Amino acid sequence: MKLKDSQTFLNLARAFVAECSARTRYEFCEYGFRMNGYEAIATLIDRIAYQEFNHARMLYTKLQDAEMTQIENIDMALGLPFKEKWNMLDNLKYLMEDELDESAAYDEFEKIARDEGFEEIANLFQMIGQVEKTHAKVFEELYKQMKDKKLYKKAKQVAWVCPACGYVSFDKEAWETCPLCSAKQGYAEVHLPEDLRF
Repeated sequence: MKLKDSQTFLNLARAFVAECSARTRYEFCEYGFRMNGYEAIATLIDRIAYQEFNHARMLYTKLQDAEMTQIENIDMALGLPFKEKWNMLDNLKYLMEDELDESAAYDEFEKIARDEGFEEIANLFQMIGQVEKTHAKVFEELYKQMKDKKLYKKAKQVAWVCPACGYVSFDKEAWETCPLCSAKQGYAEVHLPEDLRF
C-alpha cells in the first residue's frame, strides 16, 4: 500500500493540524501567564509550544515524503478543542486534558500505522505520544502547585533562581521581589519533580 492511499496518511495530516493548533493555543496561554506576571510558567509553556512546533515539522516532513510532487489539499474532519480562556489555573487543567487527548490519538495512529506496515511512522507516532504524556504531567504538576499555592513555597529549602539577573537564594519560599534586580516573584524558576524537568 502506498502511503498516500492509507489511513496513516490522513492520520499524519490530522496530527499535523492538531499540533499546529496546540502550539497556537499554548502561545495564547503563554501570553496570558506572561501578562499576569508568571514569567517562569510562561517560559515553560513556550518551551512546550516550541516542541509542538517541532512535532508538526516532523509530521509535515512525513506527509511530504508521500511520493507526491505537491499536496494540493487533504480533506478531513477534525475536532479541535477551544477550551482555553483567560483563567490561568483553568488553562493549566485544560492544557493537561488536551495533551492526554493527543496522546490517546497517537496511540490509535501508531496502531493503524503498524497494521498498514508503516513502521517508521508508527515509531514517530509512538515517540510523539510519549512526549505528549510528559507534557500532560508537567501541566498537571503546575496546576497542582498553583492551585495549592505551592509554586513559590516548599517544605524544605530550595534554590530560587532569578533568570533575569542570576540572583540565587536558598529558602523555603521565593522572594516577593528579587533583591538584586527587582523582578517579581513570577520570574523565579518553578520547581518541578526530577522526572518532569526538560
